Amino acid sequence: MRRVEAEHLWPGAVAATLSRFERAFREPGRYLSGPYESPGIEIEDGRGDLDEVLRHLPGGARVDLGRLVARIDAEFERRTLPDPDWASEWTAGRWWWRIRER
Repeated sequence: MRRVEAEHLWPGAVAATLSRFERAFREPGRYLSGPYESPGIEIEDGRGDLDEVLRHLPGGARVDLGRLVARIDAEFERRTLPDPDWASEWTAGRWWWRIRER
């Protein structure tokens, strides 16, 4: 099995990111609120790391993690709104151009 190489990731980074989303999505209500780790660290901060890992994983593991990421993206989209200050054709559908407040 090929080892995932990413300079900025540490052992357990994927588990920590998935756990961060899981905790946030357990919060009641329709919209996400507040920082979940500490001020300035948002749940979506680790989402880019998941993309990086997906690029390096072998087939079966990539499919499995890809399913989790698709569910995360769907729930994040359901619980956030598009950011009108950054709306453009390029940002449409991209997970990181979203805001939490209604």
